[in-house]
Amino acid sequence: MMSKSNSKKDKKKTKKKKKVKLTASTVDKYELYQISVQSPEEDIVFLDETYRDIRGRSARHFREDFCGTSALTAHWIKRGRQYTAEGFDIDPNPVNWGIKHNLKPLGDVAHRATLHIKDAREPSNEAPDIRCAQNFSYWVFKTRREMLDYFSRAYKDLAPSGIFVIDLHGGPECLETMEEETEMDEGFTYVWDQDEYWPITNEAKLYIHFRFPDGTELHRAFSYDWRLWGLTELREILQDAGFPRVDCYWEGTDDDGESGNGIFTREEKGESCLSYVAYLVAQK
Repeated sequence: MMSKSNSKKDKKKTKKKKKVKLTASTVDKYELYQISVQSPEEDIVFLDETYRDIRGRSARHFREDFCGTSALTAHWIKRGRQYTAEGFDIDPNPVNWGIKHNLKPLGDVAHRATLHIKDAREPSNEAPDIRCAQNFSYWVFKTRREMLDYFSRAYKDLAPSGIFVIDLHGGPECLETMEEETEMDEGFTYVWDQDEYWPITNEAKLYIHFRFPDGTELHRAFSYDWRLWGLTELREILQDAGFPRVDCYWEGTDDDGESGNGIFTREEKGESCLSYVAYLVAQK
């Protein structure tokens, strides 16, 4: 979502798609977000393979916290009739957009997904095999008490052999006020704006803008008010929440040694870099 040189999203830059002329007045911000930030097919493959590696069988029921447009949920359920999912988000706008654009096009398959306009701390209808919180969305919880409560609820909500997966970013670049531009093949510029950062509280104000060849801009299309959590402290809070094992999956790099290659493997120490994206996989 925001790593300058080592993001799991960087591989999207290499996709060749037909360019169309876009302007701020004609675009759909949720569509642009999915193009710029999300990689649901790759994410679902990672989640599914990780579960099978750990448990020796396939997961069936999936839960997406802070689901937004439910892109992951849609990709999960369309793989086969045995796959079901739930999504949780308090904002009805992206949820309704996702129903229209991601779920309804699946036809009868869509009935295998249940979306909740509820807080992510609320329990599932069915205990999930895999529960995830992607794109650092859970960073809305700014205190250790809030984060521990959220993780504890996730632990209790999982199926007996379930796993809870969160992604995160870090590195010194993440603590700087800066703008990062990414030219998308679809004909617009994705801008990650680290606008404000306060080192005492580790809080930050961050925005996503979209800019277009005609000079127009969709300013602050998305806004975030987060605490920037560290990998080590998140791992320890997960352990305090009851998870007996929490592993880090670290992203590898392309041949140039600078860009992320989208391949995540279990690592004990990682490597020193200006910016990174990683997963924490917590086993019940």
